[in-house]
Amino acid sequence: MSAALVAAVAQAPVVQPRRSSFWGASVIIATIAGTSVTAIYIVRSFVIFPTSSAHGITPDMTTTIPLPEHHWPILSPGWVWLCGAGPGDAGLLTLHAVNGLRQADVVIYDALVQEDILSWAPQAEHIYAGKRGGKPSAKQRDISLRLVDLARAGKRVLRLKGGDPFVFGRGGEEAQTLVQHNVPIRIIPGISAGIGGLAYAGIPVTHRDVNQSVTFVTGHDQSGNTPGSLDWASIAKGSQVIVIYMGMKHIAQIAGQLMQAGRSADEPVAVVTTATTDQQQVLETSLGRVVDDIATSGMEPPAIICVGRSVLMRQVLDWQSMAAGQAPRNLDPLGRGRPAESA
Repeated sequence: MSAALVAAVAQAPVVQPRRSSFWGASVIIATIAGTSVTAIYIVRSFVIFPTSSAHGITPDMTTTIPLPEHHWPILSPGWVWLCGAGPGDAGLLTLHAVNGLRQADVVIYDALVQEDILSWAPQAEHIYAGKRGGKPSAKQRDISLRLVDLARAGKRVLRLKGGDPFVFGRGGEEAQTLVQHNVPIRIIPGISAGIGGLAYAGIPVTHRDVNQSVTFVTGHDQSGNTPGSLDWASIAKGSQVIVIYMGMKHIAQIAGQLMQAGRSADEPVAVVTTATTDQQQVLETSLGRVVDDIATSGMEPPAIICVGRSVLMRQVLDWQSMAAGQAPRNLDPLGRGRPAESA
């Protein structure tokens, strides 16, 4: 393969689903070189990797394996626990979350909560309260008051929210409503997709050689529009790494404002959809190309978007590819010229 072709492929945006098979760099090279391989193909400069079965867990894990010895809190009748379910992978739940699932009479869950998590509460009634942009959804007021009604009926209620309930999840509003109606609550934090989802993509939100700050923003406000209260110019100038939740719908406007404020069109960007699940996809691109590349890739929400040089670290920290037998693409993506352990 020519050096020019290698360089072109290295610079092309990559869409990569999570996988557990060993299809690796040798197959990709064979495809690029012209050998026919049906499992992998190239479309408009995007390298598409096959997705295989995920590593599973024992379905009855939560009923056959006891919680470790601890002073576990009791979910009493009339209480509501607002609990983070993490970014998707059921293994990222906290032990407090598992404890709540085992005790609940009712689990009210969001759209991004995985089905296998709900199966860990077979004794409970499961009530869907998902809110997805552009789709019919329950009103927030109705969800909050439903929690009040269930608690007043003497139910042990677990409110299960994707990610962390207090990070762009409206958990603060629901908790405040409950307290105002004299309903006792407990908050169980969860791993937010802006940290855990990027970690599953091999992207650290902080790195000493990249950033001393990171800003988490939402891509839309209560009206569904780009938040008018955000000073994008200040964010662009003041934060080396920007993590955007729910930003795909308005990525053209967001990227435009960041570049208008001085961010380079060549700045690395990663888009991670359905993070930490078997359907996870990762798009590596740049700020100037992200709009067109998302459209070409066909990727859809839910997504986390990361802007900044920490995205380059995926070239060496894509641990899922390495677990599948692939070699790191670049051992020194930041060009430090020295071992990582060096000061």
